[in-house]
Amino acid sequence: MKVAVIFNKRKKSTGEGVINVFGAQNQETYNPATVERVAAALEQGGHNVRVIDGNIHVIEQLQEFMPRVVQGDQPGMVFNMAYGIQGVSRYTHIPSLLEMLGIPYVGSSPAGHGIALDKVTTKVMIQAAGLPTAPYWVFNNADQIQGDLPFPVITKPKMEAVSLGIQVIHDMNSLRSAITGLIDQFKQPVLVEQFIPGREFAVGVLGNQNPEIFPIVEIDLEGDPYGIQSLEDKLKKPRNKVCPAQIDDKLAGELRRLTLETFKVLGIFDFCRVDFRMDQDGNLYILELNSMASLGLTGTYVSAAKSAGYTYESLINRMLDVAVERYFGREFEDTTSDHAHTVITLKKDPLRIRLRSYLRSNIDTMEDYLSKMVDINSFIENTEGVNTLGRWISSQLSGAGFDRQVFSMSEFGNMLYFSNHAEENNDVLIVGNLDNPVDYEDYIPFSEERGRIYGTGVARGKGGIAVLLGALKALRYTRALKRVKIGLLFITDDSKGGVASRKIMHEFSARSNYILGLSGSGLGGEIVTASLGATCFNIEINRKQGRASSQYFSDEHDPILYCAQKINQLKKLNAAETSVYVTLTGFETRGNADLPAYHAALSFILHFQNPEQSIKLDSQITRMFDPRMHQAIRVNITKGAHRKPFLLNEKTLRFYDHIEKIAQVVEVRVTQENAGLTSLLANVAPGVAAVDGLGPRTGGYGSRDKYIVRDSMIDRSVLLAYLIYKIGKNFG
Repeated sequence: MKVAVIFNKRKKSTGEGVINVFGAQNQETYNPATVERVAAALEQGGHNVRVIDGNIHVIEQLQEFMPRVVQGDQPGMVFNMAYGIQGVSRYTHIPSLLEMLGIPYVGSSPAGHGIALDKVTTKVMIQAAGLPTAPYWVFNNADQIQGDLPFPVITKPKMEAVSLGIQVIHDMNSLRSAITGLIDQFKQPVLVEQFIPGREFAVGVLGNQNPEIFPIVEIDLEGDPYGIQSLEDKLKKPRNKVCPAQIDDKLAGELRRLTLETFKVLGIFDFCRVDFRMDQDGNLYILELNSMASLGLTGTYVSAAKSAGYTYESLINRMLDVAVERYFGREFEDTTSDHAHTVITLKKDPLRIRLRSYLRSNIDTMEDYLSKMVDINSFIENTEGVNTLGRWISSQLSGAGFDRQVFSMSEFGNMLYFSNHAEENNDVLIVGNLDNPVDYEDYIPFSEERGRIYGTGVARGKGGIAVLLGALKALRYTRALKRVKIGLLFITDDSKGGVASRKIMHEFSARSNYILGLSGSGLGGEIVTASLGATCFNIEINRKQGRASSQYFSDEHDPILYCAQKINQLKKLNAAETSVYVTLTGFETRGNADLPAYHAALSFILHFQNPEQSIKLDSQITRMFDPRMHQAIRVNITKGAHRKPFLLNEKTLRFYDHIEKIAQVVEVRVTQENAGLTSLLANVAPGVAAVDGLGPRTGGYGSRDKYIVRDSMIDRSVLLAYLIYKIGKNFG
């Protein structure tokens, strides 16, 4: 199952992730290490996990990650760890958004969170249900205090948690000062309760219809009946927890009963923690219910779960399961999850789980690899830069058992072939490119924004290499790499249509069972099974030299009008039914201030489906721009890079069927793409099973700001790694 873990990063005062900084700012956030621990636990439970910051971009990221149930996909879930960013009733913000989007989630509804977070509403509902709670008062300012209160009392901001603002007060002057200070700090009313000297207990709940009540925890107040758990205690030196609490069965039974009643009265879902004080006469008082009990290792909830027999991993997966049961019923449970209270070990996990867990924990390394590659100028005409990138890749593969073969190419840079075996044939040949067509003048530095990675080459070559390195390192980590005979070919002339690498590509692909290309996919996760060929044309048009006269200003002498006519003729070549497309890529003119243009240049790319079309279209272009047909201007035609079409065959179709099934297993979205816009696999041997688009998902195609989706590096690496493994097993 796809599971998005949503939390809130600690925000600076810059207003990051919001439109405006407005209202009370949340001071309650999860430690990122705890969020990663939850994500890792879910991955060990067999789930496809993505960690998302719950800010202004959360809808976009959920839309991109979550399966579409309306299209027949298995539903995904959100594991909600978001306390909110700012404003009122912050616990409710992400659940409310998820309700609107139609995405099921772990934890209480907006109503449940809103009631539980509001300490005054909680007290009112508990009292109305006849449950015990300490006497209380609510003040909007210190002037509202009338008469004597039964000191000591304890102060609490009305809608805060984690012991923010709590103080034990023993006299009226201190109380007035405390109320004034808390209202000024938190901008909300203050709840004042009669303080209950005695012992403190906490009881965890997990489930819904017949929820499990965890062993009771007693907070060790070190014998001080006036002791409390302050915020400083929780952050710096958490008090010891005694679990199970050393109490008799009667008291334990009453605590469990009151916990369950409070859970039901407040309308809570899935999990929570209820806190109690007990006075010296044995009377119990409900303090509050925490609808987002902390999942930190030192927290009361986790401590109680461990006493109940859970590991951290099995607790987190059980929390997900009870939410799944609530939404879909028990029959929908994901059978990959481990529900038992036992330790989950890597050795017992399926390979796909270990691959995803390894790759998600190493996403920063993959991003670092990509950053290093972007820093290398591998423009196709910069052979030293191309070779530098090749040497860097060689250094990454040297320790993974791959031997290198170099094909010297002085014009484009050295092509590289790696293999992890000594036999002639490969189980799989993986093809990437080292060159890119972007000159350093148009270089875009590496950057990340809103889960997108920008930079020259990330969407064309380098992103795919980062995916490959991640997949190979994950296979090596799981000891599955040596089981597959792998060949890696890195060409250096992709920007020129593979003009120099054709023979090498043909040779290695002919002795490989399957070919995988590392080009980026589209945002839909497209796997390319066929693509168009392309030929680049550059047309130069010059006015014939001669003294300016009335003829000089006529239409037949005008290069611009000539180009306009030819553009119209080129557009008429477009034919969707035969997959012929013309793409205009450039138009420029030159002229003097007081005279018409004397020069124009037109460039375009002609896309075609098969070699026969290419021959026919070349002939049409030659006739269209025949210089002998124009007496007043000179026309020069230059053919640029030519790329053959990548042709579909029966073996490729069967191969894609395997990929589609594997993608379902590893929960990666793929679609089949035929007749895409060119492929670096154009020169593979005919009849070989070959697909392209195993690189990261790519957006912004056709613009300067191409990008890849950061988290797609994990998904595509998992897909590639598992596919390599299954090829080695002959899809058994």
